[in-house]
Amino acid sequence: MDSNLLAVLIGIFFGSISRILLLRTDFRQYPTYPQGRIIHLSLGFIAAFIGAVAVPAVLESNWTAVTFLGLAATQFREVRKMERETLTNIDSSELVKRGTPFIEGMAQAFESRNYLVMFTGLLTTLFSVYSPWAGALAGIIMLFVVKRNMTGNNLAVIAEVTEAEIRFEGPHLYVGDIHIKNVGLEASRKLILQRGVGAIITPKNENSIVTISNLGQRQAMLHQVANVLGVYLDTGEPDIVPISKRDMDNGRVGLFLMPQEKEFSQIKKVLDQVPVLDSAIRLPDEANKGK
Repeated sequence: MDSNLLAVLIGIFFGSISRILLLRTDFRQYPTYPQGRIIHLSLGFIAAFIGAVAVPAVLESNWTAVTFLGLAATQFREVRKMERETLTNIDSSELVKRGTPFIEGMAQAFESRNYLVMFTGLLTTLFSVYSPWAGALAGIIMLFVVKRNMTGNNLAVIAEVTEAEIRFEGPHLYVGDIHIKNVGLEASRKLILQRGVGAIITPKNENSIVTISNLGQRQAMLHQVANVLGVYLDTGEPDIVPISKRDMDNGRVGLFLMPQEKEFSQIKKVLDQVPVLDSAIRLPDEANKGK
């Protein structure tokens, strides 16, 4: 077998395996199985193929073939657009919505993973040209790198989640000492006391205060709990819609939730695993270093 062909096949193999590792249908049931998975695995194979063939093309001074890398980048931007549109359409039917920042973060992740697959195929092929065993070793190392970069930080890294009492002062609903909203109907107040759960998100540092105050990050928390544990809610019930409010003095965030499963240990586990959205991350303490 031609050495370049063997190198390309090794690169495609490890690139495709890396996309399989990165693809996971979890409790959100996205990407859907099997249609959504087929789409993304096919795109992953194409990304691995493009990355793998780029190395022999460069070695043979076929610069025209290398321009396909630029074309691939353009096509993978379309992947982000496709995911954004799909998730936005799905979000319109959710009782507790993901929110635009969460959707944008998911769409961006699908695009970036194709670049990671392409780089895996390219690097593996580069080493395989000189030695198939070196290429296999490089591919295995890249699989560990891919696995490590599969997910970012979650809420437990930047904040503490604690349970808080649901209470009323007249029509005013409080979670702990944080005012949430006014509830006028007596029947709604009784239902909230019976079914409602309160949580306080306490930031660990100055950066976390700004990050968890982001509306998209707070909506992601509400959506994650509703998606995993269910939500005691139907259309046309504004009084019991889950909502978050911020303590203006110290940056804590109070969450009013109406989950089907009320055990707080489960709610805490779900909230701890909420991803920190890229669009919500702020680093105000970095500004002090220049003073």
